[in-house]
Amino acid sequence: EHAYPADELMPLTCRGRVRGQEPSRGDVDDALGKFSLTLIDTLDTLVVLNKTREFEEAVRKVVRDVNLDNDIVVSVFETNIRVLGGLLGGHSVAIMLKEKGEHMQWYNDELLQMAKQLGYKLLPAFNTTSGLPYPRINLKFGMRKPEARTGTETDTCTACAGTLILEFAALSRFTGTSIFEEYARKALDFLWEKRQRSSNLVGVTINIHTGDWVRKDSGVGAGIDSYYEYLLKAYVLLGDDSFLERFNTHYDAIMRYISQPPLLLDVHIHKPMLNARTWMDSLLAFFPGLQVLKGDIRPAIETHEMLYQVIKKHNFLPEAFTTDFRVHWAQHPLRPEFAESTYFLYKATGDPYYLEVGKTLIENLNKYARVPCGFAAMKDVRTGSHEDRMDSFFLAEMFKYLYLLFADKEDIIFDIEDYIFTTEAHLLPLWLSTTNQTVSKKNTTTEYTELDDSNFDWTCPNTQILFPNDPMYAQSIREPLKNVVDKSCPRGVIRVEESFGSGPKPPLRARDFMASNPEHLEILKKMGVSLIHLKDGRVQLVQHAIQAASSLDAEDGLRFMQEMIELSSQQQKEQQLPPRAVQIVSHPFFGRVVLTAGPAQFGMDLSKHKSGTRGFVASSKPYNGCSEITNPEVVMGKIALMQRGQCMFAEKARNIQKAGAIGGIVIDDNEGSSSDTAPLFQMAGDGKNTDDITIPMLFLFNKEGNIILDAIKEHEEVEVLLSDKAKDRATIFKGKMLPNYIFDSNLEVEDMEQKSSENDSENQKSEKTTSGSQDLSSVSQESGAESSPDSPPESVSPADVDSASISSSKEDSCPTENHETTIHDSECTALDNQSREQSKTEEESSPNVSWDNKVQPMESVLADWNEDIEAFEMMEKDEL
Repeated sequence: EHAYPADELMPLTCRGRVRGQEPSRGDVDDALGKFSLTLIDTLDTLVVLNKTREFEEAVRKVVRDVNLDNDIVVSVFETNIRVLGGLLGGHSVAIMLKEKGEHMQWYNDELLQMAKQLGYKLLPAFNTTSGLPYPRINLKFGMRKPEARTGTETDTCTACAGTLILEFAALSRFTGTSIFEEYARKALDFLWEKRQRSSNLVGVTINIHTGDWVRKDSGVGAGIDSYYEYLLKAYVLLGDDSFLERFNTHYDAIMRYISQPPLLLDVHIHKPMLNARTWMDSLLAFFPGLQVLKGDIRPAIETHEMLYQVIKKHNFLPEAFTTDFRVHWAQHPLRPEFAESTYFLYKATGDPYYLEVGKTLIENLNKYARVPCGFAAMKDVRTGSHEDRMDSFFLAEMFKYLYLLFADKEDIIFDIEDYIFTTEAHLLPLWLSTTNQTVSKKNTTTEYTELDDSNFDWTCPNTQILFPNDPMYAQSIREPLKNVVDKSCPRGVIRVEESFGSGPKPPLRARDFMASNPEHLEILKKMGVSLIHLKDGRVQLVQHAIQAASSLDAEDGLRFMQEMIELSSQQQKEQQLPPRAVQIVSHPFFGRVVLTAGPAQFGMDLSKHKSGTRGFVASSKPYNGCSEITNPEVVMGKIALMQRGQCMFAEKARNIQKAGAIGGIVIDDNEGSSSDTAPLFQMAGDGKNTDDITIPMLFLFNKEGNIILDAIKEHEEVEVLLSDKAKDRATIFKGKMLPNYIFDSNLEVEDMEQKSSENDSENQKSEKTTSGSQDLSSVSQESGAESSPDSPPESVSPADVDSASISSSKEDSCPTENHETTIHDSECTALDNQSREQSKTEEESSPNVSWDNKVQPMESVLADWNEDIEAFEMMEKDEL
């Protein structure tokens, strides 16, 4: 309705995302190939949802309109799982429907022919000495040619090269053309040969020409995830024992080194007892589902429960979070991996608890992500701000898994057990295992290490016999973990040092270190760590492994330095202010537009004033706010808008405060700047005492600021709410006269569908929305004369600790136990307040808007709301 034939929908601006017409998002855009990505990716979802008529229409559109010969560089990995997989999944259900005799009688393998065409277009990427594919290819010109604009890359991720076998083998089995399966097998064989032999782990990125590991950390999240998934599923689909043997070998290593229940932490492949990082990414949420397929239920339940606790804390799973469950990367692009694992755990256990989990996911999506034109990704889970993005996997996977979670057998028109899900949740029929077996199998069992574990029998276990008629099984495993996230707060149960594996701990904790303690200095010397007192009073730590008393002491020193780096990084983050929110609350926005704003180091602390500051906006004169305000009668009692530049932020704040403004918003003067592409930064003071500034001040980039300026042009009076995070609309308008839709959470989807055609044109106007935020680590401070934000400081790589040094003040870098506890306690207080606030605002509005409700004047309504009542009546007349 809004985006066809574009690759993706932009749900805030209600238009299609066409590559080249929107600002580049870097590697994320490599999934877009001007081939109606979302339509293809969603074909088999329509059949799962029993939308067979819509499916038939969608297939006709794909066959008629989609062009796979565009001059555009795309990701081999993304094109394989989304487009090739989507075409094959669509073909699988199309022939199933045709056999039933009711639908698709005209179908003559058109989707399969398109899949074969695309398969041939991807084959040139495999033209390497190793057999590992290049990460990108030009759909029209292939590789290496000047016009192809690709073919110079040297590295690829393990998942990128190892997530091809299902789609390529299915293409070979469907068509009888063996070359696709052969190429995919060769890539998998090479990755297996290059595993680290002592640990049986693989790294994240590998050189496609030499086979050398480029990134030597290993986990089950981003960069590796679906490699493991496809080893097990290749065995299920193709029946080749060697894939299961490889998977079990890797799985044994994962459970030995990476799994630290309920956590899954990356390690170094050469030193698997040494953790590579102290945070986890959201892509690992698929792993419990894979463990269910493997039949290892207990750790699946444990990890899933930990992830659910994180979701309950933040409404969504942040892109990355630390071992003590703080947000590391705040984005959430509506990823489906957790829903996938929830579905598989429910299938395995039959425990209704997982239906409640699914209900929570659906409620959060409708409450926080649903917008008039679709579902918008979360730019920052802490503030609730949106990103103008709805990836194709949201419809391909999230809808599919959530529907299947709640569906009874009779709700699905075919037997889902006859199919296996690809990593993009596309359906491939299991009968492919006996069709066109063009690749000869070798008996390679002798190549594999014998694993002394009954869990590694060469068969897929049937989950129905693992815990027959015992609904309490899963609950007994979950119970000890139900408060794992909250308990980490006051006493730091998941402490920094615990994140460094279950191996030997260094004799001295970074948090305990005191530069004035002679015993500590002696331990440092033994570990090869030297301490240097700088002239400015700071203390510098440097480690040289060759100066350690032994190799074991050197490893202790390495761990100590990593802990100190992490501790220093955490403290730097704690000193920075989190992003704030500007929420447009006036007609016709009503709180649905949330803009992420940079905070100020002076003025009102919005985190301590939970209600925020609410008022109408007005532009100051002069617009830069750098001299006495000449229109105080306009600014008084309002939130003043100013342009960045020509003086200090604090000076602007003092001038508008003197004119009677109740708050200020500084808008960037750099045309086109956006929080989507630039890191937010804090507005610093002027080096003087700023206690005299009492009003809140926030900073908006040019793109976000123009949202407000455009709203003023269109609606004249615009009211906003400045707060620490986006407020529930029911809270914003509590006790005030609003249309029923604001609070009615029971409106039917059919009502929305009836009105959608009437509402769309106006919705596009009223929801010109954008938002953005950046992880705190990229928030930079700006002081002195205003220019451009400072670049974020470079992080210290743990791999460089051999010559790494850490500089921090004695007090800051060497906190005592009491000091750390104080930090945790203060955070808990904030969390408690947040949870109480959330409990007050449970009745969130449904985004299913119906404007048919008559708004009648009420005697109890205050006079200052009469204008709003008239506006609502006008909205009804306009059929908004």
